[in-house]
Amino acid sequence: MPPTRTTEPDDPPTIAGDGPKPDSSLSRILRHDLPASLVVFLVALPLSLGIAIASGAPIMAGLIAAVVGGVVAGLLGGSPLQVSGPAAGLTVVVAELVNTFGWKVTCAITVAAGVLQILFGLSRVARAALAISPMVVHAMLAGIGITIALQQVHVLLGGSSQSSAFENLTALPTQIGTAHLDDVLVGAIVIAILLSWKYLPATVRRVPGPLVAVVAATALSLVFPLDVERIVLDGSLFDAIALPALPDGQWLGVATAVLTVALIASVESLLSAVSVDKMHTGPRADLNRELLGQGAANITSGILGGLPVTGVIVRSSTNVAAGARTRASAVLHGVWVLVFSALLAGLVQQIPKSVLAGLLIVIGIQLIKLAHLRIAHRTGDLWVYGVTVAAVVFLNLLEGVLIGLALAIALVVWRVVRASIHAEPMGTPQSRQWRVVVEGSCSFLALPRLTGVLASVPPGSHVTVELTVDFLDHAAFEVIEEWSRQHESTGGTVLIDERGTAEMADAAAGPPSRTTDGTAQLSRRGGFAPWRVWQKFLPHHHHEDEAQHPNPRALRSVLAGISDYHRTHAPHLRPHMDDLHDGQKPDSLFLTCSDSRIVPNIITSSGPGDLFTVRNIGNLVPAGQRDDSVEAALAFALDELGVSSVLVCGHSGCGAMNALLADPDRPHPQSSGSIALQQWLEHAQPSKRAYLAGHPVARAAAESGFGAADQLAMVNVALQLQTLQRHPLIGAAMAEGRIHIAGLFFDIPTARVLAVSTTTISELDPAAVPAE
Repeated sequence: MPPTRTTEPDDPPTIAGDGPKPDSSLSRILRHDLPASLVVFLVALPLSLGIAIASGAPIMAGLIAAVVGGVVAGLLGGSPLQVSGPAAGLTVVVAELVNTFGWKVTCAITVAAGVLQILFGLSRVARAALAISPMVVHAMLAGIGITIALQQVHVLLGGSSQSSAFENLTALPTQIGTAHLDDVLVGAIVIAILLSWKYLPATVRRVPGPLVAVVAATALSLVFPLDVERIVLDGSLFDAIALPALPDGQWLGVATAVLTVALIASVESLLSAVSVDKMHTGPRADLNRELLGQGAANITSGILGGLPVTGVIVRSSTNVAAGARTRASAVLHGVWVLVFSALLAGLVQQIPKSVLAGLLIVIGIQLIKLAHLRIAHRTGDLWVYGVTVAAVVFLNLLEGVLIGLALAIALVVWRVVRASIHAEPMGTPQSRQWRVVVEGSCSFLALPRLTGVLASVPPGSHVTVELTVDFLDHAAFEVIEEWSRQHESTGGTVLIDERGTAEMADAAAGPPSRTTDGTAQLSRRGGFAPWRVWQKFLPHHHHEDEAQHPNPRALRSVLAGISDYHRTHAPHLRPHMDDLHDGQKPDSLFLTCSDSRIVPNIITSSGPGDLFTVRNIGNLVPAGQRDDSVEAALAFALDELGVSSVLVCGHSGCGAMNALLADPDRPHPQSSGSIALQQWLEHAQPSKRAYLAGHPVARAAAESGFGAADQLAMVNVALQLQTLQRHPLIGAAMAEGRIHIAGLFFDIPTARVLAVSTTTISELDPAAVPAE
């Protein structure tokens, strides 16, 4: 096989289809990362303030976390283009921690969670976090969004949020009745700007919508005499820096909080890193290193009095879209937050609380994706989604995720181990024939259904148990075996038709295992196995009264095969046949022997409409003497169907070749008994003469260990290729490049297909078939 080019180590990857990845020189950073960092800073600033307020933490804690997330996680993390900072996903958790333990103990919990994240990274278990069902993650985000919206709607209305989602919900009617209209007005302006921003021209949308909304609503509140409650800062950014404090008791609750923050922050960061990888074609994220970077950032943020830090998909996607190329963009965005917080903190105190409430309400609503709901409904995961959302909203985030994950696992187990089991009568009532069909995975979980269906079969009947299963454990095996013994003791008969990949004998011999071995299925059934392999299980093989059987014995194998086809394969074939009902457009003309052991569609893995097949004894193309059948097929295939190739396929153990070799002085054996056969084999005499003269193909076949008849069969294929080359129709088409011819040889004992040319044989290489 010719080698394929792979990316060399010095081949620079590209990002978002924007050409080669630039190096890390200063000019490149100034050209791409600096502008991107400014855009991310403008998005991160209002979000950090809003998340701090929603978390019940000091406002400056959000800015501290933004600085640390940008600089520390940006430098040390494993995802170069991911931007970290305070995240909406931890808002509910942090608010509960602040309410329970106080702010300084919450900072200590953040530090401990960072240490735990570093341990996660060192243990290299990062990818294990990705085992959480995506539907649970989508539901977790939706639950967080609902919780944030319920909290902040009270602030938007001029009040204060309650301690739980249930209390926020029940207190909402009263809050609406006492709403402060000025706060509602500026908050509504923010919401209106954010919801309409995506409909504006692209040139306008280059400016971050959250920044425009916050600035516009704040300016309106300052220009007009509106009575609104504004953000109050207790000192500067550096005044907000404070060491964490150890808890006074409640160590079990603190330990639970540490684990909760570490798990949620890790999962959110890893999922965000994976999502960012899908947005560009640059270096992939090192997830274990990402945990190390996130852990270091949380330790630093907690020590300085900041919020917990995670990778944030909103900022990260903005970073990629703005054209960032390296981690310098994330680091610089943290620097800009630091500069703003240190020098321009006074501006923050001009922002009304309801402005940030409106911002957070939109963010919360946008965490609920209608696309995720549609996927959940389409895939049958709506229960997982709904239960997880409700648990996150009304319990807490960690419990909600655990409940959703448990439900998702239970649903997967149910789907995987569920077996379809039913019984149905066959034939006439007098024949007392029954069929029990077991499909899927048959384990002890299916025993109630299995025993019930088996019990419904009338005693003394003749039963065929069709096992189309990929898993069969010992418990199910014992039930089937015991029922079979009891049923036969009443005068009935039981035949086990094993159609799937799991066998009864294997269930009794050792531990059960799921197998999808296609070759095992093919050899037993699979729609291709010979009648003798599977029809011994059918009723006509043990019918007690031959006179009562509706079909003569000579037709039963065919009719039974057709019946089985209608029941098991026709539904799968029907969609393909629907595309072919107007006509055929095969790719190749396939000329092969009439031997019943050669099935062209199996050895070419083709289906209806792919091959235009011509079969005759010895796969011959008569030369000189016209044969209307082959001539008509060649003309129709080339002129009407427009095939692109003609394949000649011989095979081992060919009866025609054996007949030619039976008597070296005669073209066919005395005992052939058929004048027509004798006359037809005359067309193969050139092949016999070439073989006896030491044709190169015969020598190559002999060197490969093939016997005389098989050597002749291969020479015969080579001679038919030569005949086709000289054929008026084929020769002209080959000269014009409209058609190619090739030879094949099917070795029956090994089920291998070899390539045959006019001069040699070889292993079949799909990239280099010896076309003539």
